[in-house]
Amino acid sequence: MLLKGGTVIDTFPEVVVRRDTDVLIEDGRIAAVGAGLTADAEVIDATERIVLPGFVDTHRHLWQTALRGITLDAGLGVYFERVLSGYGARFRAADVAAGTLAGALECLDAGITTVQDYSHVQRSPEQADAALDALENSGIRAVFGFGPSPLGGAAVDAGEMRRIMARRSERLELAVAAIGPAYAPFETVRADWELADSLGVPVVVHISSTPQTPDPITRLRDAGLARPTTLYVHGNNLPDSELKVIAETGAAVSVTPTVEARMQMGPQLSGRLREAGIPFSLGIDVVTTAGGDMFRAMHEVLSLGYEAFTAAEVLQLATHGGARALGLPDVGSLAVGNKADVILLRTTDINLASGLHDPIATVVTAAHPGNVDTVLVGGVPVKRDGRLLSPLLPAALVDLAESTTYLTT
Repeated sequence: MLLKGGTVIDTFPEVVVRRDTDVLIEDGRIAAVGAGLTADAEVIDATERIVLPGFVDTHRHLWQTALRGITLDAGLGVYFERVLSGYGARFRAADVAAGTLAGALECLDAGITTVQDYSHVQRSPEQADAALDALENSGIRAVFGFGPSPLGGAAVDAGEMRRIMARRSERLELAVAAIGPAYAPFETVRADWELADSLGVPVVVHISSTPQTPDPITRLRDAGLARPTTLYVHGNNLPDSELKVIAETGAAVSVTPTVEARMQMGPQLSGRLREAGIPFSLGIDVVTTAGGDMFRAMHEVLSLGYEAFTAAEVLQLATHGGARALGLPDVGSLAVGNKADVILLRTTDINLASGLHDPIATVVTAAHPGNVDTVLVGGVPVKRDGRLLSPLLPAALVDLAESTTYLTT
């Protein structure tokens, strides 16, 4: 496939714009980027398109898609009570399947080509298989975080985690979705980290400083459990001393600015993370409280002010920064050899038409999911001409509506 004549934005090692540029895709990877490329391949006219890497969402609970907006006007405590304890206990395998598939398709529709799905609803093999089948069938690239509800304080089911390791594929990686030191006894914490070590997979964990555990990162380090492969989520109220430990151990952080602000988790952490030298990335978190696209998350970071983050820095967070945080070295940019996870935005749309003098600023400030014309995952089109191509979409909408009705009535 040859994307011809686009306004190309690449995001690593720095964010750059290349005008009237072609992108050649062969065997699912970026084969060449430059002007005047030719190939015996399908040609997509990109002359009125902005071409950039797909977005990488590093923290999302796809299983909650059927509960959109259910906790918009509520804080974290109500979310725990209403969603995790209330609705979560009612989830059938069919609900996990419906939410995960619809959520993954929503991601693709908005140009998110990679998602870290933190599935902390797992109580049975049927639920795990439902989520994994949905991710595989959606066409998205995913890091599936397997774990139980945080309310019980239980360790990740080691036997079940070992069973689903066989589901890893070119588009699907696994992680331990640990409860972590803020919500679980430390013997549970140790068991989760040791399980991840034994399987060679990362840990993804919600983190915060609580009266019971004011120094969770230090506790992990002192127990020999701090890893560069750990992805910490949130951490808004962590003191500088804890951020220093994260930096020293080489780990990354996922911030979900819309949900963190709405649920009043604390001041946005992005600026402090950059000052501490910690690699970080952006996540959506839950559509029970936030919109489901990366454009909104980028807007939240921009709200910190022009002296805090440039548009280019914010775009890098949403692409290469996410890939780095998830340990995926060959996505997140258009480097030759990378997997061809690519999105095209229509510059003929009224909200983008006047912004080609600064395409980076235009993408970060003005674009929305409706501008996403084409989405490729591994060179395979999953959206063309503004429409999702999945044959599962009609049934997915029916299943999602049925799940919402069951869960909320």
